[in-house]
Amino acid sequence: MPAKDVFHQAVRHALEKDGWTITDDPLLIDLKEVRVFVDLGAERLIAAERENETIAVEVKSFVGGSTISEFHTALGQFINYRLFLRLSDPTRSLYLAVPSETYEEFFKGKIISQVIQENALKIIVYEPISEVIEQWIN
Repeated sequence: MPAKDVFHQAVRHALEKDGWTITDDPLLIDLKEVRVFVDLGAERLIAAERENETIAVEVKSFVGGSTISEFHTALGQFINYRLFLRLSDPTRSLYLAVPSETYEEFFKGKIISQVIQENALKIIVYEPISEVIEQWIN
């Protein structure tokens, strides 16, 4: 079982406050050749459609020494996990959860924004202290 990110519980609580039910903590993706854990799996009932929307969330804190290094790791995980989910659970959308301060100071930069767009990252911007989701970026 992988170690939980520093802000794992904050993101879990933020999702629950936002109306999501946590179904997996962590979410196991078990393919024949690889076995990985995404931090959280969640679902929410879409009332108008009477269906469940399901997501997987990879939580990142960006509290280490090098934001660009952590971004490289997160991007690589996101690209791999997205493919693995497409193979194992194609209805589930993958999101990268990022603290609001890191989003404002790093992710909104011109070059990093281009990387995000080029790789079609879906992002949840969260505030770790108040444990709220500030923004969903598709």
